[in-house]
Amino acid sequence: MKHQLGIILLLAACTCGAWAQNGSGAIHLRDITDGKYHQQTNVGEMRSLPDGEHYTAINPARTMIVKYSYRTGAPVDTLFNVATARECAFDKFDRYDISSTGHHILLYCDVEPIYRRSYRANVFDYDVRRNYVKALSETPGKQMIPTFSPDGRMCAYVKNNNIWIRKFDYDTEIQITRDGEPNKVLNGVTDWVYEEEFGCTSLMAWSPDSEILAFVRSDESQVPEYSMQVYGDGTYPSYYTYKYPKPGEKNSSVSVKAYNLSSKDTKTLDIPMDADGYIPRITFTTQPGQLAVMTLNRNQNRFDMFYVNPKSGVSKLVLKEENKCYVDSEWLNSIHFMAGGFTYVSERDGYSHVYLYSPTGVMQRQVTKGNWDVTRLIGYDEQTKTTYYESAEESPLRRSVYKIDAKGVKTKLSKQEGTNSASFSANYAYYVNRFSNASTPMRITVNETRKNQTLRTLEDNQALAKRLASVSYSPKEFFTLTTASGYELNAWMVKPVDFDKNKKYPVMMTQYSGPNSQQVLDQFGLDWEQYLASKGIIVVCVDGRGTGARGEAFRKCTYLKMGLLESQDQVEAAQALAKLPYIDGSRMAIWGWSFGGYNTLMALTVGKGTFKVGIAVAPPTDWRYYDTVYTERFMRTPQENEKGYAETSPLRRVKEMQGKLLLIHGSADDNVHFSQSMQYAEALVQANKQFDMHVYKDRNHGIYGGNTRYHLYTKMSNYLLENL
Repeated sequence: MKHQLGIILLLAACTCGAWAQNGSGAIHLRDITDGKYHQQTNVGEMRSLPDGEHYTAINPARTMIVKYSYRTGAPVDTLFNVATARECAFDKFDRYDISSTGHHILLYCDVEPIYRRSYRANVFDYDVRRNYVKALSETPGKQMIPTFSPDGRMCAYVKNNNIWIRKFDYDTEIQITRDGEPNKVLNGVTDWVYEEEFGCTSLMAWSPDSEILAFVRSDESQVPEYSMQVYGDGTYPSYYTYKYPKPGEKNSSVSVKAYNLSSKDTKTLDIPMDADGYIPRITFTTQPGQLAVMTLNRNQNRFDMFYVNPKSGVSKLVLKEENKCYVDSEWLNSIHFMAGGFTYVSERDGYSHVYLYSPTGVMQRQVTKGNWDVTRLIGYDEQTKTTYYESAEESPLRRSVYKIDAKGVKTKLSKQEGTNSASFSANYAYYVNRFSNASTPMRITVNETRKNQTLRTLEDNQALAKRLASVSYSPKEFFTLTTASGYELNAWMVKPVDFDKNKKYPVMMTQYSGPNSQQVLDQFGLDWEQYLASKGIIVVCVDGRGTGARGEAFRKCTYLKMGLLESQDQVEAAQALAKLPYIDGSRMAIWGWSFGGYNTLMALTVGKGTFKVGIAVAPPTDWRYYDTVYTERFMRTPQENEKGYAETSPLRRVKEMQGKLLLIHGSADDNVHFSQSMQYAEALVQANKQFDMHVYKDRNHGIYGGNTRYHLYTKMSNYLLENL
């Protein structure tokens, strides 16, 4: 009979990483927060050109766009150079886009971030044939989401929430919409909640013949506003006000418009959708008269895709999917249109798998099958009828890259076991693979697809390997853990370098635990856990119910009660760990950020003293205060699920909280509002619960900048060392 905790090694990482212990140097917190042990994860953007044999990249000085050969890596041409371009008013640039013809290149300067993904910039048009640079717009103000027409002769963009079009042939600029207004109407761009939860900043699309510009108009005038105080450095603080819909409140009202460049008229398209529904994506198929409009109902358990004729306005339902819980909106981006149909990823058989459909929406075949999840659909090569994807077929802890042909013959492209991710050239002849495992920092290679051979290594992180060889640290040990409720969960553990099995150690559990997330993965990372281990604390990470790569049932069992099972699993995992002879069950801590911070509060609430200490950074404290799209996807509205909201609220259960608590938040958090922590702090006061709290002035959800990260992790480290 085995222990409640079954330590079954899942991977060989714990032995492969033993080499890392050879050094004698100590792990310093400053080195961790300053990024001394961060792996290089990119080699600059490698953007495939249409021929698939070449790619472009910005040089390190950000002064040139260089064309390279995939096969050799040798530069073959310089597409833009600030030093030689006529009338170039800038000495470097941040980003670029190349038209389909290659005759125009957009250059982005003075990029100004707005939220997590959105930004505005001063955009310039480089006329390649004239070697001439000119501002994209002649009117004042930065531009957003510049989008070339398919023929490369025009560019649409948004300025001050209105859409404009630049016609390069005539050197003219026309304004398409005039009703755009901050915090009222957006054209083409998305509101805060669409950007954050659908990962979408642009809802604007050109027809293949460049005759129609379709876009989504969002009316957020009825959406409640949230104001954040911004303290700045002046005598008086200011306020930043924006639209932020919370569960059960009004969302933006959305409609689809189509601007006809020939007739110069704008038509509102009739989309058969609920008045409070979402339009997370629009795109044209390969046919000019087919605009694909993808919609979700407010509960996000019904997905509809319509083909809409932008001239007639006639719509036709092509694809419909309903789910007893929710349809994962991330898979809407897996829909790729070809002449022969389109691809889609669905969970209809209990796992995420790839399906092929005819142009009319008839399912032709299921491409991938098995009790494992496709984690990313890379693409479909219509010429060879080959599908490329990443999956967790070997293990939920790993990711591999595969291709599968029309006959179902599958080829594994990634050669090393761990976490792999690939990006392919336009013709799928080459791919760049990013690989790491728990003991190996990232290796980035260029590979030929047909022969599946590595052509060259772009990054091997040898400089990091040398730094690691000089310090003493313990590798991650992967294992499975069985809870009292009978669930087998994946986990890893980091022990002190001088670990003595005869001693009793305190434990800090690190977790995120949010829906479809994963923290227990066979990939490289050396972070805070190593510093804590060097101070004599065992660090453990457990992926509980609701996390990813273990099928739909495991992923969605938390539906309508988000936070209950997740916190129960952390509590029961801690109780199982406490049975080990080298763990002191009276000295256990838990921490997390964002959802992890929320789950920390829940674990302190339902744990009945299991945890002595908790640290919650930027936590939601009641799902009623978070945004609509995310919260209602997993919980529905408070009006529909009052019991679920009450049971999963740390704020409403504050009297049950046990343990010492450090509560941390940035005062300018646009995502999880600072007011959530303030509400929780006040509830603790009224419940006569002592706690500690720290606020970072004008910091957003990421809490970084200057010395901030070092200060934050020093505070958290000291709190654990003083209280465990």
